[in-house]
Amino acid sequence: MFKYAIKILKVFYRRVLLSIAFYPVLISLGFFLLALIVLELESWELAETLKERVPYLFIKDYETARAILTTLIGGILSLKVFSFTMVMVVLSQASSNFSPRLLPSLVSNKRHQLILGVYIGTLLYCIIILIVLGANNIETHSVGFPTMLAAISGVFCIGLFVYFIHSISTSIQIQNIIDNIFRSSSRSLDKDYEDSSNLKVGLQEFRMDDFETIYSHKSGYYKGFDNSLLSDSLVEHCHQIEILPYVGSHVWEGMPLLKVQNMIEDGDLEDLLLCVNISSNRSDQNEGFDGVIKLMEIAVKAMSPGINDPGTAIDAINRLAPLLVKILRFPNKTSSSVKEGKIIIVRTNVSAKELMQAIIQPIRLYAKKDSSVVLALLGALKFMVQDVKISKENKEEVQMELQALKMDIVDSIENIYDRERIVAMFE
Repeated sequence: MFKYAIKILKVFYRRVLLSIAFYPVLISLGFFLLALIVLELESWELAETLKERVPYLFIKDYETARAILTTLIGGILSLKVFSFTMVMVVLSQASSNFSPRLLPSLVSNKRHQLILGVYIGTLLYCIIILIVLGANNIETHSVGFPTMLAAISGVFCIGLFVYFIHSISTSIQIQNIIDNIFRSSSRSLDKDYEDSSNLKVGLQEFRMDDFETIYSHKSGYYKGFDNSLLSDSLVEHCHQIEILPYVGSHVWEGMPLLKVQNMIEDGDLEDLLLCVNISSNRSDQNEGFDGVIKLMEIAVKAMSPGINDPGTAIDAINRLAPLLVKILRFPNKTSSSVKEGKIIIVRTNVSAKELMQAIIQPIRLYAKKDSSVVLALLGALKFMVQDVKISKENKEEVQMELQALKMDIVDSIENIYDRERIVAMFE
């Protein structure tokens, strides 16, 4: 039971706490401890020595210290309220102009969380010092140095506020959003490809036909399998695990989820299902397949009648092409050994057909009447076909998508000159 509770805490930390207000809470706790430590340092001999050498750092007047602290509390509260207002404006604009899927990444921006954490932490620090200052039988000079630190922290918050305004104004620019998603997705795919190449185990050695099937315990989007949560009992009894859905695919409750080599007990089944991350959000990260989905949605949103921004759609398509090439290089299944080679994990990768249906087809259907976006999509598909590391089967799926694009161009582009010019590029 204790080990199971530890696993629950790990899952909560990785999947929930890190995705919300982890950094503000951690920084606030740090400022709280700092206030207690600084108040304790006032009674040390070192503090007495500093008071003699740098007396201007120690405020001795009660009213001055009280005025500084109350001013800082009111000012930082105003900064915090304005900063939260700016965040809400950014989220509203991103949701209406680009895609609602961008909201989780903007909310979880570590830099913004750190800044808001410093605001809250400084506010908490000032409140604690002010409470100590007003306590009975507390001499004013005993909080002189903590008050000066509060003033320094207030000046630091003003500098952070200037940086926050600059950061929040640049983070909403669509080009920066596209570039950030592309970079994070590219790094994630490169890492996955390198890991699958270095840790792969020959799949021909294993037969999965007689494996026991484990069905999904809930509906949602499959986000990954956490090897570190595998229990010792599973390591001893379950040597081979096949993961049936690919990362990013939707899983219905009761659908086949895993295949395991041996029969497992109910307790081990709970531990195994705990390793599977199934989320209600389709794309809550900027990495891998989630990032590709976000770029697709940005392109589709840009081509909607209310936005009508072909330039943004073209930028998204140009960033999508290299990412799709990296995904298409993966084989249908990859395998790796974990727990010092005691367990073989077989993972399913998204097929070329499903990739074309999920990413290319929505853009094609929305942009088939715009010749400039069609040209960008045509160039992206040609770029995929020319890659030498993509298998022949995957290239055939891309060729079929090229033919579908050609049919849409013939049916949708009314200008004869534009239509003939684009169709000629298929040759």
